[in-house]
Amino acid sequence: MRERIARYLLDIEAVHLRPNQPFTWTSGIRSPIYCDNRLTLSYPEVRRTIIQGFVDYVKTEKIDVDVIAGTATAGIPHAALLSEALELPMIYVRGSAKGHGKQNQIEGKVEPGQKVILVEDLISTGGSVIQAAEALRENDVEVVGVVAIFTYEFKKAEEALKEAKLPTYILTSYSELLKVAMENGTLTEEEMERLAEWRKDPASTDWIKVKK
Repeated sequence: MRERIARYLLDIEAVHLRPNQPFTWTSGIRSPIYCDNRLTLSYPEVRRTIIQGFVDYVKTEKIDVDVIAGTATAGIPHAALLSEALELPMIYVRGSAKGHGKQNQIEGKVEPGQKVILVEDLISTGGSVIQAAEALRENDVEVVGVVAIFTYEFKKAEEALKEAKLPTYILTSYSELLKVAMENGTLTEEEMERLAEWRKDPASTDWIKVKK
């Protein structure tokens, strides 16, 4: 499953690898990779495989869940697909409360004591999904886990999710992507090494080699 999803993300160009012309994230980090999992929605086979992966996790781990929750905005469509597959209610969690109307942060019907799985498209620092979990917990909702399509495998994120007591299931990872990209000739060995170095310290620019 991990390899299959990684190949899909590369094939549909949901993931771009640019070790010689790095992207700049909103945070200012110079990155050799850009991931946009919203593109998976445009490919029926890909999105079916992703949702089946999530369903398999819930069933294999025998997770007792009452409601599926998406993180706004990228986690919402996959949460909707998963809730349909499991025939469960769905909600979504905003990054912050609305500034008008009822000023909701949680949209949809969820009761105190209900068990929720959070759906995220990717895990970078883990901040957004932890924030969503905290919003649910403040409303006495039990968050039983997180599912996501992809992770950058940052150690900081893994530690933060563990500290937040959020069991997390990821369909594929940065390491798996590099492996597949190497196998299909997308990356050279030198580029592979540089991409591996970036993950160790993403805030550093030491890994960047100026292209002449």
